[in-house]
Amino acid sequence: MRLQLLGVLAAFFLFWSAAAWATIFGHVRGTVRDPQNYPIVGARVTIRAAASAWSQAAQSNAEGEFEFNAIPAGEYVVTVEAQGFSPMQQRMGVAADTAPVLHFPLTLAPLAQKVTVLESPEPASTAATATQTIVNRAQIAETPGADRSNSLAMITDYVPGAVIRANLLKIRGGEQVTWLVDGVPVPNDNIGINVGPHFDPKDIDYIELKRGGYSAEYGGRTYGIFNVVTRSGFERHNEGELVTSYGNFNETNDQVSLGSHSDRFAYYASLNGNRTDLGLSTPNIPVLHDQGAGLGGFGSLIFNVTPGDQLRLVTALRQDRYQIPNTPEQQALGMRDVDRESDAFVNFSWVHTVNSATVLTVSPYYHFNRAEYIGGEGDWPIIPGDDRASTYVGVQASLAVVEGKSNLHLGVQTLAEHDDMRFDVTATDGSGLAVSQRTNPWGNLEAAFVQEQYKLTPWLTLNGGARVTRFSGLFTETSVDPRTGAAIRVPKLRWVLHGFYGRSYQPPPLDSVAGPLLQFAVQKGFGFSPLHGERDEQYEFGLTIPYRGWVLDVGNFRTRARDYLDHNVLGNSNIFLPLTIQGARIRGWEATLRSPQLFHRAQINLAYSRMQAEGWGGITGGMTDFEPPEAGYFPLDHDQRNTVSAVISSRLPRGFWTTATVAYGSGFLKGDGPAYLPAHTTFDVSVGRQFGENWSLALTALNAANHRYLLDEGNSFEGTHFADPRRVSLELRYRFHY
Repeated sequence: MRLQLLGVLAAFFLFWSAAAWATIFGHVRGTVRDPQNYPIVGARVTIRAAASAWSQAAQSNAEGEFEFNAIPAGEYVVTVEAQGFSPMQQRMGVAADTAPVLHFPLTLAPLAQKVTVLESPEPASTAATATQTIVNRAQIAETPGADRSNSLAMITDYVPGAVIRANLLKIRGGEQVTWLVDGVPVPNDNIGINVGPHFDPKDIDYIELKRGGYSAEYGGRTYGIFNVVTRSGFERHNEGELVTSYGNFNETNDQVSLGSHSDRFAYYASLNGNRTDLGLSTPNIPVLHDQGAGLGGFGSLIFNVTPGDQLRLVTALRQDRYQIPNTPEQQALGMRDVDRESDAFVNFSWVHTVNSATVLTVSPYYHFNRAEYIGGEGDWPIIPGDDRASTYVGVQASLAVVEGKSNLHLGVQTLAEHDDMRFDVTATDGSGLAVSQRTNPWGNLEAAFVQEQYKLTPWLTLNGGARVTRFSGLFTETSVDPRTGAAIRVPKLRWVLHGFYGRSYQPPPLDSVAGPLLQFAVQKGFGFSPLHGERDEQYEFGLTIPYRGWVLDVGNFRTRARDYLDHNVLGNSNIFLPLTIQGARIRGWEATLRSPQLFHRAQINLAYSRMQAEGWGGITGGMTDFEPPEAGYFPLDHDQRNTVSAVISSRLPRGFWTTATVAYGSGFLKGDGPAYLPAHTTFDVSVGRQFGENWSLALTALNAANHRYLLDEGNSFEGTHFADPRRVSLELRYRFHY
């Protein structure tokens, strides 16, 4: 939604933040049986990461059962060996907070020994109600443009309805998303302000992209929850990698990384830098005043103190600078605004295996984020300035108990935030206006949850839980949010029906508009109301159909929001103000299709969304001119009815590979509506080749057809944007030992 507050030169910013958390760990259980279905005692069971040297081993007990606790999310190969029987392997995926059960029916060993490979089990969604997509580092490396420092293609190319509009990610009708690193939150309330990343995609091992059906573990910004499993060093042994690239618009994305491991210790570290003459989406066809540059570092340490105690430390630092792109008229006026951003976080986790069924995780964390918008002398009619530094300190603790048919999770979290925010506006039209304000507000949040996943029968799994959140800022709010769901597996067909109902609470931004800033707003006929937290109610149902390695997932969701969080641009200043709308209704159908390896060479991923995002009522919080609300429902400005993305990858002879992506959008709302912009389609492609074990080269073309279409239309930085022009780059990777 884009509301006009023309003539008001004011702002406020304090967002209280995302209380969402989980672990990155799952539990793997299973049974080993002989041809007569008797348990096999003492079978050696090994679980090994598909893309690294990480592994664990166990033996089956008197009941033929085995169990692995605290398995990081990712892809694995499980191997079972027993004397007198043929070895058996099964490839599987482990999602966070799940407990898949495997079955190994061993056969007697023939004279010629061979390994039996079982078909991969059904997707993780068959045991839970979460709607999610998992993307691994190989997909990130080969999807066109996905490994660039500022890229979110790993999300927009694989998740239904995920798009970039106004340089910000939109998903399921909102932009309030939560990032977690190795299961620990990286809280950030600068919604609508930050365009820089927390870290480089090249540091990601896997990423879980959740968009609905959340367990009670998740709260806060819940339109999307992205749990990043970072590189750990277990995938390397005294190895490094150098990545360098160059393309048109003088674009380069470079990184050097090192990693290694022993039986008990692993480390990974990287340093990256990027620059370009095409940093942000442009408000016109010409690319004017649009440079971007960034520098960052990342580190991960894992130490297994004992077999039952693991320590994990993850840290990252980033600095980014963006020129604010101009129209030809703004360029002629001499406007030279810039945006500077810095980000740093430290997450620490102690993972303690209490016994074979219980895992305790305690994670203190720290996050600092700063976004500074700097106006220039050539700005007209005002020179805006907005400088906000946010500090977050918190700790979370969770307990997972997996025993029998039960998968129980419970936990608590506390988080404190302090903001140091300065806002000023100076008129350049001769009016003499000069308004400045500095505030230092505080906020805190406490939350507790309990979540049970109970496998009532082999074909029925029930999920239920509740989350209690208490937020304190300018005022205090408490929310009790139930979550419930079920998954039903259809015998023989292996189809899975899943349904979900849940409520969630998103803590509000805090305003601190006072003094001359508030007085000026009142003189202009505007007022300010405190913002309350957004309260969401979601219904979801779907069907997962696996068939010969193909997996089709179709779902329907409905979200009703009260005090819907949005933001508005201040005049033509490129500065955003948070606000709440009385309500919103977001509904749609989603589908994903994933193929197996076709002809041992190709794989296809499709994502489709048909969604409608509508608001109703007037402004209930933030700056308002007290105009009566529109009658009935109205489209939100990021409403795009149909979105399709397709990723097709293929392995070619002589070490070549290629990946192509196609993205279609039916068009966002045109201005304030009711018309919509024309539909658009873009095509990206990467072609690469591996040279021996150490060298690889890739050529990438983004928007290969150079289709320059109007993506959205509105006020300055928030509104009018054209699709990026064609970008072509060449990337070189070199692996080395030290």
